Amino acid sequence: MSETMVGQVALVSGAGSESGIGMAIARQLGEAGARLIVTASSARIAERVEELRAAGYAVEGRALDLTDEAAVIDFVQWAEARWGRIDILVNNAGMTMQGSPEPLVELARMSLAEWNLILARNLTTAFLLTREVLPGMQQRRYGRIVHVSSATGTRAGNRGESGYSAAKAAMVGMNMSLALEVAGQGITVNAVAPGWIETASSLPEEVQAATRVPVGRAGRPAEVAAAAAFLASPAASYITGEYLVVDGGNSRIENKGA
Repeated sequence: MSETMVGQVALVSGAGSESGIGMAIARQLGEAGARLIVTASSARIAERVEELRAAGYAVEGRALDLTDEAAVIDFVQWAEARWGRIDILVNNAGMTMQGSPEPLVELARMSLAEWNLILARNLTTAFLLTREVLPGMQQRRYGRIVHVSSATGTRAGNRGESGYSAAKAAMVGMNMSLALEVAGQGITVNAVAPGWIETASSLPEEVQAATRVPVGRAGRPAEVAAAAAFLASPAASYITGEYLVVDGGNSRIENKGA
């Protein structure tokens, strides 16, 4: 990607894994010239900051719990103080936190605590960050908000993931209304919806499922990042309230036995 974001500042959440989607998005935006703010739930974000700096990108980072409202407010104030603005927000955090895997349980046996935890990680985190970043974007009358949703919940579902599906579908629903709220203010709001993407956290059954994708393989984090970077770019100025599925055609299969 050419340097189309020089002078802009991009905040990417969920960038703790070296091989994850968040880190891939940070690299893409950095390559396009953006200065970076990255965050994750654990101290390993410091390692990602050093890796991005070694690659030549201007970057700051901090660990925090994005489900904690007060912590998010403090973090965004800190982030805006680094370079004076946030032009791009990528809400990638969700699903798992290091040391605390996502509950996989059928709805009939799901506790309210499990339900609330799943929604907090996968939906409320995006709400809190977006709410805090929006005023600056509105004041400057420019912004790009990209949520990382999922093909799960928007195109298909999996047993034991009703909570996750609900959260990811709700993210797309939130985008539709928010896009209308800020459409006249130079701010776009979109989502990418990955399918089977191979990362360090991929389960064996997920890797196996990816072999049945029409293109014949799992997706790569960089392929999701390319879609997110496009939606975050000035070139995507006439796209808002939409979501872009990145799943190798998997959700288009009607005959599952073929």
